[in-house]
Amino acid sequence: MAAETMVPVGGIEVCAEAFGERGDPGVLLIAGGASSMDWWEDEFCRRLAAGGRFVIRYDHRDTGRSISYPAGRPPYTDADLANDGLGVLDAFGVRRAHIAGLSMGGALAQRIAVERPHRLLSLTLMSTAPGPGPGDDTGTPFDTVAEPDPVWSQRRTAVDRLVSDVREMGGPFTADDEQLRRLVERVYDRTTDMAASQTNHWLCGGGPPFRQHLGRITAPTLILHGTQDPLFPGAEAETLAVEIPGARLVWLAGVGHEFPPRAVWDQVIGEMLSL
Repeated sequence: MAAETMVPVGGIEVCAEAFGERGDPGVLLIAGGASSMDWWEDEFCRRLAAGGRFVIRYDHRDTGRSISYPAGRPPYTDADLANDGLGVLDAFGVRRAHIAGLSMGGALAQRIAVERPHRLLSLTLMSTAPGPGPGDDTGTPFDTVAEPDPVWSQRRTAVDRLVSDVREMGGPFTADDEQLRRLVERVYDRTTDMAASQTNHWLCGGGPPFRQHLGRITAPTLILHGTQDPLFPGAEAETLAVEIPGARLVWLAGVGHEFPPRAVWDQVIGEMLSL
């Protein structure tokens, strides 16, 4: 495993970390909105790398140790966030990769697949929905408007809130409060500005719509969706499977809207390595 490193991406700096051998096929893990790379847990990444993959995770802008902007004023769009992922691949010398995105990260992965298809070996979409199309309004879960909340300024209250939020969106396999608290404390301690981290992604502008182009995706596509996802109902995953040619939909029983819980790691990693 490589240590965390700051890499130049389009005039900014992004924090990233890699697991495995550089000669193996690359996997880029794109986290959900307001989520640092810590949510792709260390052991999950190590096990994926042990399957013969060079695994790269990174902090989005305004999360972890990547560049941070004032809370409430993000000067970037979701298209910029998608391009950041490609810039991270460039920094590690990876031309083509298996790209996996969760929730908002799934929308970013869809954008990459549509706009930069030559960069993909495969596409994995977790706990997500089709990205925006022409005429979509801004009231989608990808663009929910939120104002900075003073709760994020204090470590204890911020950790309590995040643990509660994860449990609310999770299912029976979600980690217990003690495990979650350890992870969230790590997230808090690595984050430059927690208020910005928990606010700016929901305020950033959208790039050009791309849903109308999902039918152009030719990369092998895997859709992983929890049967208890309270944010994106199963119909969203089924729609994705219809709109992306040849996509394969795999249900994660008992999983909510969350990063893959440990109980389904064997299933998730096995499916990802099959691509």
